[in-house]
Amino acid sequence: MTPEALFTELCSFPTPIASSREVLPPESRLSHLETEAPLHGNFEARSISPRPGEAEHWLLYQEQRRAALDHTLRKLCGLDLPGKESVEAYLHNQYRRHLSPNTLRNTFTAIRGFLEFVKEGGKDELDKVTREDIEGYIEHAQDRGVKPSTIDMRMRSLRAFFRFLIDRGALAPEMLLKKVKIKVPEALPRAMDPDDVKRLIKVLTDTRDRAMVLVLLRTGMRIGELLHTLVSEVSVKERKIEIYEAQKTQVGRVVYLSEDAVVALKAWLRKRESQKKYLIYTRGRPTMSYPAARMMFLKCLAKAGLLNKGYTLHCLRHTFATELLNAGMRLECLQQLLGHESVEMTRRYAKLTDKTREEEYFRAMAIIERREADGCDDRCDRPLQALLEEEELLSAHHQELHEHA
Repeated sequence: MTPEALFTELCSFPTPIASSREVLPPESRLSHLETEAPLHGNFEARSISPRPGEAEHWLLYQEQRRAALDHTLRKLCGLDLPGKESVEAYLHNQYRRHLSPNTLRNTFTAIRGFLEFVKEGGKDELDKVTREDIEGYIEHAQDRGVKPSTIDMRMRSLRAFFRFLIDRGALAPEMLLKKVKIKVPEALPRAMDPDDVKRLIKVLTDTRDRAMVLVLLRTGMRIGELLHTLVSEVSVKERKIEIYEAQKTQVGRVVYLSEDAVVALKAWLRKRESQKKYLIYTRGRPTMSYPAARMMFLKCLAKAGLLNKGYTLHCLRHTFATELLNAGMRLECLQQLLGHESVEMTRRYAKLTDKTREEEYFRAMAIIERREADGCDDRCDRPLQALLEEEELLSAHHQELHEHA
């Protein structure tokens, strides 16, 4: 498909978000990657092409969506599944609705797993599928040790597929009369220990890898967002990165760079190949895949002696949020930096960083331990001890009220 055809197809879709980007004159756009020292080779700050317009940005994204659709359709073509034609029609429907490449891939994975399970049960037509098949599929996934959150995500994809089939008359409406609910544990986000963070940063000697880890750690970006960041979306001078459209939520936002992240980025920009559009890439490829990024992070963890801690790339995002809350940032502000749709999602981090609750626990526990120790002393004046404890708690309470006044 030619760029002109892609652009024509793109224009037929509604724009999901309105750009909040300030329109700058060309000379301002050309200077946003200036550094103190010359960049590697001919990659001069003044020679950087202007920031891509919205048309180019959407064309790149459209190419990714088209590639994801074509890839899933090729996989589907080689499978013997019930209702293959309906699956193909549904994937095209999702593509026309401008859903993300990840959504297309995850949808296909969920539908394929369910239909393979149904076929193994002896059913070769979609209209023979019943609610018992759905319940059996859930139990099958649970028996295989699939996480509840993953099962819940797959069931959401399947319910959307079933609604599509019901609208087309290919499935009985009774399939969705009663929703099968999966209880998903509300696990706390996992942040890295501060000492482990220091150990990790200390072993980051590769220029690209150091830039990647520090940007993730200091901006709270998702790894998918970083891997799809264009060079033109990075402003070292203004110390920020514009995420035009997040891969997960399709909502744009701006994140900011700390001093150590800026230093690491400058070093990488001097070394990287100037003709590459994406900020992060691997040799011989225009960008970096998630498996390659994960392998890079595991190697860094092994080098730091942290491989047995179970840290993932997403832990860097959790660490970012935890550290900012510990430093006193408001939840509403952190919500915008993380790109959460609801502040309730951000509130999970408050459970990790509630210093008031921690201080009150240790204060009360100190009183309990002192009381137990005094219990061995017959000379202990119980009424006096109770009075002292009450005064200590009231004093702490009045002090907190004074601090918040």
